[in-house]
Amino acid sequence: MARKEIYAALEIADHEVRLVVGEMFDSRLNILRVERTAGGGVEKKEIKDEKTVVAAIRKAAADASAALGCRIERVLLAIPSKGVKRVNQKVNVTIDDGTRTVRLFHIQSGYNKALTYRAGDDLVLVNAGCIKYKVNGIASRKLPLGENCESFVMDLDLLYADKKTVYDYARCVELANLEILDICLDAYAMAQEAAVFEQAIDRYIVQVDLSRSSTVLTLFAHGRLVRCIQVDEGYAHWYETLQERFHLRDAACFRLLQNLFSADPQQNGDNVIYIESIDGQQVQVTAADVYACCMERMHAWVRTVSETCELIVRGGTTRYVVSGEGMDIQVLGELMKEFNAPAAGYVPQLIGAREAAFTTTVGMIYNWKEIQQIRKDSRISVNHNEMEESVESINKVAHDGEGGFTKKLRNILLSDR
Repeated sequence: MARKEIYAALEIADHEVRLVVGEMFDSRLNILRVERTAGGGVEKKEIKDEKTVVAAIRKAAADASAALGCRIERVLLAIPSKGVKRVNQKVNVTIDDGTRTVRLFHIQSGYNKALTYRAGDDLVLVNAGCIKYKVNGIASRKLPLGENCESFVMDLDLLYADKKTVYDYARCVELANLEILDICLDAYAMAQEAAVFEQAIDRYIVQVDLSRSSTVLTLFAHGRLVRCIQVDEGYAHWYETLQERFHLRDAACFRLLQNLFSADPQQNGDNVIYIESIDGQQVQVTAADVYACCMERMHAWVRTVSETCELIVRGGTTRYVVSGEGMDIQVLGELMKEFNAPAAGYVPQLIGAREAAFTTTVGMIYNWKEIQQIRKDSRISVNHNEMEESVESINKVAHDGEGGFTKKLRNILLSDR
C-alpha cells in the first residue's frame, strides 16, 4: 500500500477547539474530517483553565479518531501570534565535497545552522520560513537541487513567539496524550492558505484575523511577515448589547449575526427571525433588533482597524485580507468598502472546510508539507497500522459487501423483479 500522508491540525480558539484532518495527495489536500469542540479556558490568547482546554482537545481527537477508524497520535499545533519577533538570517553554505553540486544535505546543513540563533530567554522559535536561495548571483525560492556552484546563500526568516504562551499551549496538547508534530504561528499559517506572501511582493498586505474576543493584525511586505499586533476587540463586542437585552447565548448571537440581517437598514424589517424560551420567558428577536444593536459597533470596528493601519496605508499601496471565524459573518462582506484601503475577505474553498474559521488549520497542513522538502520528516498524524487496517476494511466492504454503490443498485433492481 502506498504511504498515505494524513495530517491533523489543531487550533485552540477562545471558545472552542478546531481540528482538521486531511490527506495530501499529489500536492492537493483532501479534507477527511473536521471537528469543532465547544470549550473555553482561553482569554486573550492565554490559557486560563488548562483542564477545560485539555478536555476539549481530547474530545475532538477522540471524535475524529472514531470517525476515521484510526487513532490520531500527533497534531500540528497553532501558536498565537503574541510577542512575535522576526530575525532574518543569511547563511553561506560552502560545497566542500568536491562535487560543486547542490544536494539536499547542503540545504539541510544551512537550514540547521540558521536555527541555532537564539533571540532571547523569553522567546521560542516557532517558524523558519520565507526561504530564498542565492545561487550564482540569482535569487529564487525554489530548492536549488542539482545546481552547479562552489557556494550558495540561504536567506530565511526566523519567527519567535512568547515562550510562556508556546509552552502553555504545548502542555495542553501533551496532557491530552497527543504528540506535537510541529508548531506554527497562526498568522503565518493563515497567510499560507490565503496566499498572502505572494500578494505582498509589491505591496503592503494587512492580514486581519477576526476571532470572538480579539483581532490580530499582521503586516506583510516584500513577501515577508513583518509584525503582528493584537486589538482586544473581536466580533463578540458587536453583539454585546443584543446579548444583554435578550439574554442570549454566544452561539445564538453568532448565528443571528452570521445569517439573518443586512447592512442595509431598509432590508431589516420587524418580522421575527429568532424565538427562544429562556427561564420560562419567550424571547423574540427581529432583524431590526439585530441591526440596531450590532451595526454601529461593526462600523466602529472597521474604523478602529483603519486608524490602526493609517501610517501603513500612507506609506504605499496597501490591501487588507480579512479571515478568521469572524469572516463567516456574511454581512461583514458588505463593509469591505469602508476600510481605508482595498479589502477582501478570504474563506477556504476546500470541500469539507469551507469556513473562514478553518483558514489557519488548513494553512498549517500546507506549511508542514512545504517545509518537508527540506526536513524530510516521514511521520504522519494517525497510527499507521490502524490506518492501513481501516482502509483495507473499507475496500473489502466496497468490493465484497453491500458498500459499493453499483452492487447496491444491482441488488435493488434484482429485488424488484
